[in-house]
Amino acid sequence: MAIIGLTIYWWHLGLFSNQVVLQSYLGQRRLIGPLIFIGIQIVQVVIPIIPGGISTAVGVILFGPLWGFVYNYVGIVVGSFINFFLARHYGKDFILHVVPQKVYDRYIGKTKNQTAFDWFFAAAIFFPVAPDDVLVLIAGLTKMSWQKFSAIIIFLKPFTIAAYSFMLVYGSNWLLQFIK
Repeated sequence: MAIIGLTIYWWHLGLFSNQVVLQSYLGQRRLIGPLIFIGIQIVQVVIPIIPGGISTAVGVILFGPLWGFVYNYVGIVVGSFINFFLARHYGKDFILHVVPQKVYDRYIGKTKNQTAFDWFFAAAIFFPVAPDDVLVLIAGLTKMSWQKFSAIIIFLKPFTIAAYSFMLVYGSNWLLQFIK
């Protein structure tokens, strides 16, 4: 209820329709602005309501390349840890509340060989084209250790975040200049 109320309040302030208003609002809240953004990133990983690439670009636009990257990284890593825990704790039934059966079926077959899945998972986390959040959930069903999962997320996820940030922010600027 609090999130819904806060969302309605922000909507009335114009935060979702005006980038200048959003930047000003977050800029006036030096500590709470980044915390709100990190919270949004955590939620978008656990409950995929906003495409991760878009929210990653928004972080860079609002906070600049360095701090946008840091806030994206913290939120996405925390959200990934939550997803891994939820999948490990609640299992397939939980995953199917978040992921369609067809998507689940597409990736669960890759878990038959744990070593092969571990390598596949690491590569998918490293490259910015895989459905990371789905694969994190699937990894939670495997025998992958928390240590291995943490190492993969902590050390390989920054490359994906940097790639999304670069492609979406600077690529869109290039495209706009090209169109003009």
